[in-house]
Parts: sequence; C-alpha cells; structure tokens
Amino acid sequence: MDIRRLVLLLAGVVVALAVGLGAGLLSGPTRTARTPEHSAGSTDPDSGLPWIEEADLPAEARDTLRLIDAGGPYPYDQDDATFENREGLLPDEPEGHYREYTVATPGADDRGPRRIVTGDEGEYYWTPDHYASFERIAR
Repeated sequence: MDIRRLVLLLAGVVVALAVGLGAGLLSGPTRTARTPEHSAGSTDPDSGLPWIEEADLPAEARDTLRLIDAGGPYPYDQDDATFENREGLLPDEPEGHYREYTVATPGADDRGPRRIVTGDEGEYYWTPDHYASFERIAR
C-alpha cells in the first residue's frame, strides 16, 4: 500500500470517528438499561422505596420533570426550595441535599398534594400525597 492510500484510509477513519462522536455528543446523554432491581415494581436498594417508571407518572409530573431538567421557570414560588425530609422517608442526607417541586393537581385551587423531590446526586422521588409516601423515579 502506498503512502497516499494509507493517508486516505486514515483520513476516512478520522472522519468516521468524528461523525460518530459528534452524533453522540449532539444527542445528549444516553440512559442505560435498568437491571431488574431498578425496574418498576421493585425496590430501590439505596432508599428502600419502590421504583416507578417516569412513563407511569401522571402527565403533570412528567411536565414538572421537564421544567426541572430545563432549570425552570417554575410556576410556584416554593418550587426549587430545600426539602427538609422531616418525615424521614427519604435516605438521611445533609441539610440542603433535597429540593422540592410542585406537581399540578387538576381541580385543586392550591398547590395540591403532589410533589417531586430531587437529590444532589441525581435522584428523583415522587409523592402523590404530600410526603406521606414516596416512590423513586426511574429515569
């Protein structure tokens, strides 16, 4: 193989790698498949809470997750405030670890009972009943 063919071959490999890497970077992070212990209906070993798939949440909760992902703006002044975990149902973490967000409740004339709570390490929790119970959101 002459040098010219070798250079063309290497250039093709570099272009193919660049296109592949660029496509991966442009499409954002990928989510890995869940192992059985991280599927809906099973229990999160870190929190002891049941898992719920994002797709199984009410539409309003999925809307709130999109707002959280975008960094707001949030419809309620209390959103993105520190959640203190007074009930002790989430794993014990230092103050300021958790943040809370309102999930609109159709027909409610106030914030309603539904919330999403996030943690500093990327964890997401769903409570349909104002912190009386939680599920870990599988994202």
